[in-house]
Amino acid sequence: MLNGIINVYKEKEFTSHDVVAKLRGILKQKKIGHTGTLDPNAVGVLPVCLGRGTKLCDKLTAARKQYKVTFIFGKETDTEDIWGEILKTYNEKVPQDQIEKTILSFVGDYMQVPPMYSAKKIHGKKLYELAREGKTIVREPRLVRIYDISDIQITYPQVSMTVTCSKGTYIRSLCRDIGHKLNNGACMTELTRTKSSGFSIEHSHTLAEIEDMAKHGEIEKWIVPVEKVFLKLQKGTVRREFYKLLFNGNPLHLTCFYEKKIDTKKKLRVYDENEHFIGVYYWRNHMFFPDKIFYDKNE
Repeated sequence: MLNGIINVYKEKEFTSHDVVAKLRGILKQKKIGHTGTLDPNAVGVLPVCLGRGTKLCDKLTAARKQYKVTFIFGKETDTEDIWGEILKTYNEKVPQDQIEKTILSFVGDYMQVPPMYSAKKIHGKKLYELAREGKTIVREPRLVRIYDISDIQITYPQVSMTVTCSKGTYIRSLCRDIGHKLNNGACMTELTRTKSSGFSIEHSHTLAEIEDMAKHGEIEKWIVPVEKVFLKLQKGTVRREFYKLLFNGNPLHLTCFYEKKIDTKKKLRVYDENEHFIGVYYWRNHMFFPDKIFYDKNE
């Protein structure tokens, strides 16, 4: 079984679930999970976790992301992008000198109402399922963070920009809100995710490329080991005489480690003497306890 993360370039008309399904066939394994939904008409970075790497899905999904987005003023649609049904048009032109100022006003925290056509669940049902039934329900706004907006290019009525944002931010809805703040409509026309969880579009691979590498038995060259996600954490190497504690998932005393200086205020990435990455540990009650274990000695 393959373990780690592979940086997939999601192409148009594929859902994130489509990518996972196709990878299961290409890599001949079931234990695969993606790290954040991309709309079918969006393209770009989709880190996919394999094998023991699936334990990282929540961590990677929660990380910040970067998008290159294009939108136009003058239209509102039910999906908040150009592929939806037009609900309203605006004839009045937005003053160009106000556009960039308004866009930058969204940098920071703001309360965003998720779109009806989204995978967010309300009472156990996805919003897009309700939308397809012709239902529109009140959605509670939720706090999102826009870390940065740059590379703003305005060719009215079209605007393109690069957005770095938190988990749970809908870029379509950001475009919608920019339009509303300028007393106009706006809908997204293009979306490319350029960065996600430390992975960039420059090093992503299409499904066809991945299939070709797998056929030639070279796919492991593109799989990022789990431990690389945690390289910023301090390292602890467990002494052989404490392996029983280690491999049974027990907490570990400081005396279990070779390292003399370990900061107990910080998490620890733990290895055995053979440099096998075991997992991540945290300090509590004078011992290091397992947070996430990735190594399986039986494999």
